[in-house]
Amino acid sequence: MQIDIAIIGGSYAGLSAALQLARARRQVLVVDAGQRRNRFVDAAGGSAHGFLTRDGSTPASIAAEAKRQLMLYPTVRWLDGLADEARVEADGRFSFDVAGHRVGAAHLILATGVRDELPPVPGLAERWGQSVFHCPYCHGYELGGGPIGIVAASPLAQHHGLMLPDWGPTTLFLNDAYVPTDEERAALARRGTQIEPTPIARIEGSADVVLQDGRTLSMNGLFTQSRTHVSSPVARQLGCAFEEGPMGLFVKVDAMQQTSVTNVFACGDAARMAGNVALAVADGALAGVAAHRATMG
Repeated sequence: MQIDIAIIGGSYAGLSAALQLARARRQVLVVDAGQRRNRFVDAAGGSAHGFLTRDGSTPASIAAEAKRQLMLYPTVRWLDGLADEARVEADGRFSFDVAGHRVGAAHLILATGVRDELPPVPGLAERWGQSVFHCPYCHGYELGGGPIGIVAASPLAQHHGLMLPDWGPTTLFLNDAYVPTDEERAALARRGTQIEPTPIARIEGSADVVLQDGRTLSMNGLFTQSRTHVSSPVARQLGCAFEEGPMGLFVKVDAMQQTSVTNVFACGDAARMAGNVALAVADGALAGVAAHRATMG
């Protein structure tokens, strides 16, 4: 299968990129592995927030409606599957395997997203997207101003500790993962953040933190700092450069979402140090426009 532009990843960034190209009447293929990062919110019956006109909608409904509208354009094709075995061909085109097909493309947009690696606290992963989160702008308001816990996993816990008091009384559980300096402790104190040094034994109930000394502190919700990993091997297979961010490696891009490999663009969570739905859509739109410009020679 040969195509002018292939987009690997069919979530918010990929859908947004594809829409720009469809409206430019370009032939585009979207390849999607069905591993959207915030699918855990759907599984927990939750909703997405902070995205204009869709505040409070489920993540799945936002993606589904975007796909429905996109597929009304006759130049768009969709293929379910995981892209792999990508390479740069001798003529400068790209190829990869997906769902039993070998796809060739002159231009690629990588919108593969990331996966979250959570700290190994018993009970934490089971509540991911339900009562355990990473973004207060996405989920903090719904906690109703009640007590909030931070499960430290990295120095980013300090960032959470300074932010989250705006959403409710905050306790930072150090959990032997992070030791704030005296200056950082003073900053947390000014924000009213309590520091709990006793390690966590497990999470129970909705967001009940059971400590190793037997105490239980009940929270309305918990936040932690996941380690992120780019979900697809394609960027590495093509030789794209990466950058180290506070949450993990991400694909290095310029102001127009161009990677270090000519005619390969990247957008969304895979190409930024941190993100959300709105930022992914914006990145995707820019990548789509940039890829279209690249087709002009």
